[in-house]
Amino acid sequence: MSQSNEAKERILVIKLSALGDFIQALGPMKAIRDHHPEAHITLLTTKPYMALGKECGYFDAVWSDTRPKAWQVRRTLKLRQQLKSGNFDRVYDLQTSDRSSSYFKLMGAKVKWSGIARGCSHPHANIQRDFMHTIDRQAEQLEMAGIYETPMPDLSWAKGDLSRFDLDTHIALLVPGGAPHRPDKRWPAKKYAELAHALLERNIQPVMLGTAKEGDVLDEILDLCPDVIDLSSQTDFLELAALARYAYVAIGNDTGPMHLISLAGCKSIVLYSKASDPKLCGQRGPNVSILREDCLNDVTVQSVIEAVEA
Repeated sequence: MSQSNEAKERILVIKLSALGDFIQALGPMKAIRDHHPEAHITLLTTKPYMALGKECGYFDAVWSDTRPKAWQVRRTLKLRQQLKSGNFDRVYDLQTSDRSSSYFKLMGAKVKWSGIARGCSHPHANIQRDFMHTIDRQAEQLEMAGIYETPMPDLSWAKGDLSRFDLDTHIALLVPGGAPHRPDKRWPAKKYAELAHALLERNIQPVMLGTAKEGDVLDEILDLCPDVIDLSSQTDFLELAALARYAYVAIGNDTGPMHLISLAGCKSIVLYSKASDPKLCGQRGPNVSILREDCLNDVTVQSVIEAVEA
Protein backbone atom coordinates (compact mmCIF):
# COMPACT_ATOMS: atom_id res chain seq x y z
CA MET A 1 0.00 0.00 0.00
CA SER A 2 1.30 3.45 -0.87
CA GLN A 3 2.06 6.17 1.67
CA SER A 4 -1.01 8.14 0.55
CA ASN A 5 -3.30 5.15 1.01
CA GLU A 6 -1.87 4.49 4.46
CA ALA A 7 -2.79 8.05 5.45
CA LYS A 8 -6.44 7.61 4.48
CA GLU A 9 -9.01 7.58 7.24
CA ARG A 10 -10.23 4.01 7.71
CA ILE A 11 -13.91 3.54 8.43
CA LEU A 12 -16.04 0.51 9.24
CA VAL A 13 -19.79 0.41 8.60
CA ILE A 14 -21.73 -2.39 10.30
CA LYS A 15 -25.02 -3.62 8.82
CA LEU A 16 -25.57 -7.35 9.27
CA SER A 17 -29.21 -8.05 8.37
CA ALA A 18 -32.07 -8.40 7.51
CA LEU A 19 -33.05 -7.55 3.92
CA GLY A 20 -35.51 -4.74 4.67
CA ASP A 21 -33.15 -3.20 7.22
CA PHE A 22 -30.20 -3.47 4.84
CA ILE A 23 -32.11 -1.79 2.00
CA GLN A 24 -33.26 1.03 4.27
CA ALA A 25 -29.65 1.55 5.37
CA LEU A 26 -28.50 2.31 1.81
CA GLY A 27 -29.32 6.00 2.31
CA PRO A 28 -27.14 6.26 5.44
CA MET A 29 -24.42 4.27 3.67
CA LYS A 30 -24.32 6.81 0.84
CA ALA A 31 -24.34 9.65 3.37
CA ILE A 32 -21.27 8.16 5.03
CA ARG A 33 -19.48 7.81 1.67
CA ASP A 34 -20.37 11.39 0.68
CA HIS A 35 -19.18 12.73 4.04
CA HIS A 36 -15.89 10.79 3.83
CA PRO A 37 -15.12 10.85 0.07
CA GLU A 38 -11.40 10.09 0.48
CA ALA A 39 -11.67 7.49 3.24
CA HIS A 40 -11.20 3.75 2.87
CA ILE A 41 -14.60 2.37 3.92
CA THR A 42 -15.27 -1.27 4.79
CA LEU A 43 -18.71 -2.82 5.17
CA LEU A 44 -19.20 -5.62 7.68
CA THR A 45 -22.32 -7.58 6.75
CA THR A 46 -23.52 -11.15 6.41
CA LYS A 47 -23.23 -13.43 3.41
CA PRO A 48 -26.69 -12.81 1.85
CA TYR A 49 -25.99 -9.07 1.52
CA MET A 50 -22.39 -9.06 0.33
CA ALA A 51 -23.36 -8.71 -3.35
CA LEU A 52 -25.48 -5.65 -2.56
CA GLY A 53 -22.61 -4.17 -0.58
CA LYS A 54 -20.20 -4.69 -3.44
CA GLU A 55 -22.51 -3.46 -6.20
CA CYS A 56 -23.75 -0.26 -4.56
CA GLY A 57 -20.36 1.42 -4.94
CA TYR A 58 -20.17 2.92 -1.45
CA PHE A 59 -17.44 0.64 -0.09
CA ASP A 60 -13.81 -0.16 -0.80
CA ALA A 61 -14.10 -3.57 0.86
CA VAL A 62 -16.90 -5.85 2.03
CA TRP A 63 -16.34 -8.32 4.87
CA SER A 64 -18.55 -11.22 5.91
CA ASP A 65 -19.47 -11.65 9.56
CA THR A 66 -20.14 -15.25 10.56
CA ARG A 67 -21.75 -14.02 13.79
CA PRO A 68 -20.07 -16.43 16.21
CA LYS A 69 -21.98 -17.57 19.26
CA ALA A 70 -20.72 -16.56 22.70
CA TRP A 71 -19.41 -20.08 23.33
CA GLN A 72 -17.49 -20.23 20.03
CA VAL A 73 -14.32 -18.79 21.50
CA ARG A 74 -12.03 -19.49 18.54
CA ARG A 75 -14.40 -17.85 16.07
CA THR A 76 -14.87 -14.88 18.36
CA LEU A 77 -11.10 -14.43 18.66
CA LYS A 78 -10.78 -14.70 14.88
CA LEU A 79 -13.42 -11.99 14.44
CA ARG A 80 -11.64 -9.80 17.01
CA GLN A 81 -8.38 -10.22 15.11
CA GLN A 82 -10.09 -9.30 11.83
CA LEU A 83 -11.71 -6.19 13.30
CA LYS A 84 -8.48 -5.00 14.89
CA SER A 85 -6.51 -5.70 11.70
CA GLY A 86 -8.60 -3.09 9.91
CA ASN A 87 -6.97 -0.33 11.99
CA PHE A 88 -10.24 1.56 11.83
CA ASP A 89 -10.37 5.17 12.97
CA ARG A 90 -14.15 5.33 13.01
CA VAL A 91 -17.13 2.96 13.08
CA TYR A 92 -20.71 3.65 12.06
CA ASP A 93 -22.84 0.90 13.61
CA LEU A 94 -26.05 0.90 11.58
CA GLN A 95 -27.13 -2.42 13.09
CA THR A 96 -27.28 -1.04 16.65
CA SER A 97 -27.98 -4.47 18.16
CA ASP A 98 -26.50 -6.12 21.23
CA ARG A 99 -24.24 -8.10 18.89
CA SER A 100 -22.90 -5.17 16.92
CA SER A 101 -22.49 -3.11 20.10
CA SER A 102 -20.37 -5.93 21.56
CA TYR A 103 -17.88 -5.38 18.73
CA PHE A 104 -17.06 -2.01 20.32
CA LYS A 105 -15.47 -3.93 23.19
CA LEU A 106 -13.75 -6.34 20.81
CA MET A 107 -12.11 -3.48 18.97
CA GLY A 108 -11.15 -1.40 21.96
CA ALA A 109 -12.50 1.89 23.20
CA LYS A 110 -10.12 4.18 21.25
CA VAL A 111 -12.04 3.96 17.99
CA LYS A 112 -14.60 6.71 17.30
CA TRP A 113 -17.97 4.93 17.34
CA SER A 114 -21.45 5.99 16.24
CA GLY A 115 -24.12 3.73 17.67
CA ILE A 116 -25.58 2.69 21.00
CA ALA A 117 -22.62 0.85 22.54
CA ARG A 118 -22.09 1.86 26.15
CA GLY A 119 -19.22 4.35 26.37
CA CYS A 120 -18.97 5.04 22.64
CA SER A 121 -17.84 8.48 21.45
CA HIS A 122 -20.88 9.38 19.33
CA PRO A 123 -23.96 7.75 20.89
CA HIS A 124 -27.41 8.03 19.36
CA ALA A 125 -28.62 9.70 22.52
CA ASN A 126 -32.35 9.76 21.94
CA ILE A 127 -34.33 7.73 24.46
CA GLN A 128 -37.20 7.62 21.96
CA ARG A 129 -35.09 6.04 19.21
CA ASP A 130 -37.00 2.75 19.35
CA PHE A 131 -40.20 4.63 18.51
CA MET A 132 -38.83 6.15 15.29
CA HIS A 133 -39.07 4.79 11.78
CA THR A 134 -35.85 3.00 10.80
CA ILE A 135 -34.93 5.53 8.11
CA ASP A 136 -35.55 8.53 10.40
CA ARG A 137 -33.72 6.89 13.29
CA GLN A 138 -30.57 6.25 11.29
CA ALA A 139 -30.61 9.76 9.81
CA GLU A 140 -30.76 11.19 13.34
CA GLN A 141 -27.98 8.84 14.48
CA LEU A 142 -25.72 10.14 11.71
CA GLU A 143 -26.67 13.74 12.48
CA MET A 144 -25.49 13.23 16.05
CA ALA A 145 -22.21 11.95 14.58
CA GLY A 146 -21.78 15.03 12.39
CA ILE A 147 -23.40 13.90 9.11
CA TYR A 148 -26.29 16.27 8.53
CA GLU A 149 -27.72 15.12 5.19
CA THR A 150 -28.96 11.56 4.65
CA PRO A 151 -30.64 10.80 1.31
CA MET A 152 -33.35 8.27 0.72
CA PRO A 153 -32.02 4.87 -0.37
CA ASP A 154 -31.28 4.78 -4.10
CA LEU A 155 -31.37 1.50 -6.03
CA SER A 156 -30.74 2.86 -9.52
CA TRP A 157 -27.38 1.06 -9.54
CA ALA A 158 -29.00 -2.37 -9.02
CA LYS A 159 -29.02 -4.04 -12.45
CA GLY A 160 -30.38 -7.43 -13.46
CA ASP A 161 -30.97 -9.21 -16.76
CA LEU A 162 -34.65 -10.14 -17.01
CA SER A 163 -34.57 -11.46 -20.57
CA ARG A 164 -34.49 -15.10 -19.44
CA PHE A 165 -37.91 -14.71 -17.82
CA ASP A 166 -39.73 -13.69 -21.05
CA LEU A 167 -42.27 -11.59 -19.14
CA ASP A 168 -45.31 -9.70 -20.41
CA THR A 169 -45.11 -5.93 -20.48
CA HIS A 170 -47.86 -5.46 -17.88
CA ILE A 171 -47.05 -7.44 -14.73
CA ALA A 172 -47.92 -7.32 -11.06
CA LEU A 173 -45.48 -8.70 -8.51
CA LEU A 174 -47.05 -10.74 -5.70
CA VAL A 175 -45.07 -11.22 -2.47
CA PRO A 176 -47.30 -13.54 -0.41
CA GLY A 177 -44.70 -14.95 1.96
CA GLY A 178 -43.07 -13.87 5.17
CA ALA A 179 -41.43 -15.34 8.23
CA PRO A 180 -42.96 -18.78 9.00
CA HIS A 181 -43.14 -17.91 12.69
CA ARG A 182 -45.23 -14.79 11.95
CA PRO A 183 -48.40 -16.11 10.29
CA ASP A 184 -50.27 -13.02 11.52
CA LYS A 185 -48.26 -11.00 8.98
CA ARG A 186 -49.44 -13.09 6.01
CA TRP A 187 -52.53 -12.31 3.96
CA PRO A 188 -54.30 -15.63 3.26
CA ALA A 189 -53.16 -17.55 0.18
CA LYS A 190 -56.77 -17.86 -0.98
CA LYS A 191 -57.04 -14.09 -1.15
CA TYR A 192 -53.82 -13.82 -3.13
CA ALA A 193 -55.26 -16.35 -5.58
CA GLU A 194 -58.50 -14.38 -5.81
CA LEU A 195 -56.45 -11.23 -6.40
CA ALA A 196 -54.46 -12.99 -9.12
CA HIS A 197 -57.68 -13.89 -10.95
CA ALA A 198 -58.87 -10.28 -10.67
CA LEU A 199 -55.58 -9.01 -12.09
CA LEU A 200 -55.76 -11.44 -15.02
CA GLU A 201 -59.27 -10.19 -15.78
CA ARG A 202 -57.72 -6.72 -16.08
CA ASN A 203 -54.96 -7.98 -18.42
CA ILE A 204 -52.32 -7.69 -15.70
CA GLN A 205 -50.10 -10.78 -15.42
CA PRO A 206 -49.44 -11.78 -11.79
CA VAL A 207 -45.84 -12.84 -11.10
CA MET A 208 -45.18 -14.54 -7.77
CA LEU A 209 -41.99 -14.14 -5.74
CA GLY A 210 -40.84 -16.06 -2.70
CA THR A 211 -38.50 -18.68 -1.28
CA ALA A 212 -38.58 -22.39 -0.58
CA LYS A 213 -39.47 -21.63 3.06
CA GLU A 214 -42.76 -20.21 1.82
CA GLY A 215 -43.52 -23.19 -0.45
CA ASP A 216 -46.80 -24.13 1.23
CA VAL A 217 -48.30 -20.69 0.57
CA LEU A 218 -46.92 -20.47 -2.96
CA ASP A 219 -48.21 -23.95 -3.85
CA GLU A 220 -51.69 -23.14 -2.59
CA ILE A 221 -51.83 -19.99 -4.73
CA LEU A 222 -50.67 -21.90 -7.81
CA ASP A 223 -53.22 -24.64 -7.20
CA LEU A 224 -56.00 -22.05 -7.07
CA CYS A 225 -54.67 -19.91 -9.93
CA PRO A 226 -52.35 -21.90 -12.25
CA ASP A 227 -51.92 -18.91 -14.60
CA VAL A 228 -49.70 -17.12 -12.07
CA ILE A 229 -46.08 -16.98 -13.22
CA ASP A 230 -43.95 -18.49 -10.45
CA LEU A 231 -40.49 -16.93 -10.11
CA SER A 232 -39.98 -18.07 -6.52
CA SER A 233 -36.37 -18.96 -5.69
CA GLN A 234 -35.29 -17.77 -9.16
CA THR A 235 -34.19 -14.19 -8.55
CA ASP A 236 -31.39 -12.56 -6.63
CA PHE A 237 -31.70 -9.14 -4.98
CA LEU A 238 -30.34 -7.28 -8.00
CA GLU A 239 -32.82 -8.98 -10.32
CA LEU A 240 -35.59 -8.23 -7.85
CA ALA A 241 -34.76 -4.52 -8.09
CA ALA A 242 -34.84 -4.76 -11.89
CA LEU A 243 -38.21 -6.53 -11.72
CA ALA A 244 -39.54 -3.77 -9.48
CA ARG A 245 -38.60 -1.11 -12.02
CA TYR A 246 -40.23 -3.19 -14.79
CA ALA A 247 -43.48 -4.04 -13.01
CA TYR A 248 -46.71 -2.07 -13.12
CA VAL A 249 -47.47 -2.72 -9.45
CA ALA A 250 -46.43 -4.89 -6.51
CA ILE A 251 -48.66 -6.28 -3.76
CA GLY A 252 -47.23 -7.99 -0.73
CA ASN A 253 -47.05 -8.53 2.99
CA ASP A 254 -44.78 -6.64 5.37
CA THR A 255 -41.58 -8.39 4.24
CA GLY A 256 -38.03 -7.47 3.28
CA PRO A 257 -38.58 -7.82 -0.48
CA MET A 258 -41.35 -5.21 -0.33
CA HIS A 259 -38.85 -2.69 1.11
CA LEU A 260 -36.57 -3.31 -1.85
CA ILE A 261 -39.42 -3.20 -4.37
CA SER A 262 -40.95 0.03 -3.05
CA LEU A 263 -37.61 1.86 -2.82
CA ALA A 264 -36.75 0.73 -6.34
CA GLY A 265 -39.68 2.88 -7.45
CA CYS A 266 -42.45 0.37 -8.08
CA LYS A 267 -46.01 1.30 -7.18
CA SER A 268 -46.42 -0.81 -4.03
CA ILE A 269 -49.39 -1.91 -1.96
CA VAL A 270 -48.34 -3.38 1.38
CA LEU A 271 -50.70 -5.31 3.64
CA TYR A 272 -50.44 -4.90 7.40
CA SER A 273 -52.10 -6.35 10.47
CA LYS A 274 -51.73 -5.17 14.04
CA ALA A 275 -48.68 -7.47 14.26
CA SER A 276 -46.44 -4.68 12.95
CA ASP A 277 -46.61 -0.89 12.89
CA PRO A 278 -45.94 0.88 9.58
CA LYS A 279 -45.07 4.04 11.53
CA LEU A 280 -41.95 2.20 12.73
CA CYS A 281 -41.13 -0.13 9.86
CA GLY A 282 -43.37 0.77 6.93
CA GLN A 283 -42.13 0.59 3.37
CA ARG A 284 -41.16 3.90 1.81
CA GLY A 285 -40.80 4.97 -1.77
CA PRO A 286 -42.31 7.27 -4.38
CA ASN A 287 -45.65 5.41 -4.55
CA VAL A 288 -46.53 3.29 -1.52
CA SER A 289 -49.99 2.49 -0.17
CA ILE A 290 -50.46 0.80 3.20
CA LEU A 291 -53.65 -1.24 3.77
CA ARG A 292 -54.02 -2.21 7.41
CA GLU A 293 -56.55 -4.10 9.49
CA ASP A 294 -56.16 -5.64 12.94
CA CYS A 295 -56.50 -9.05 11.29
CA LEU A 296 -55.09 -9.43 7.79
CA ASN A 297 -58.02 -11.62 6.81
CA ASP A 298 -60.17 -8.47 7.03
CA VAL A 299 -58.26 -6.79 4.18
CA THR A 300 -60.53 -7.37 1.18
CA VAL A 301 -59.48 -8.23 -2.34
CA GLN A 302 -61.69 -5.37 -3.55
CA SER A 303 -59.76 -2.83 -1.44
CA VAL A 304 -56.50 -4.10 -2.93
CA ILE A 305 -57.89 -3.86 -6.48
CA GLU A 306 -59.05 -0.31 -5.76
CA ALA A 307 -55.54 0.57 -4.62
CA VAL A 308 -54.10 -1.00 -7.78
CA GLU A 309 -56.43 1.07 -9.94
CA ALA A 310 -56.03 4.30 -7.97
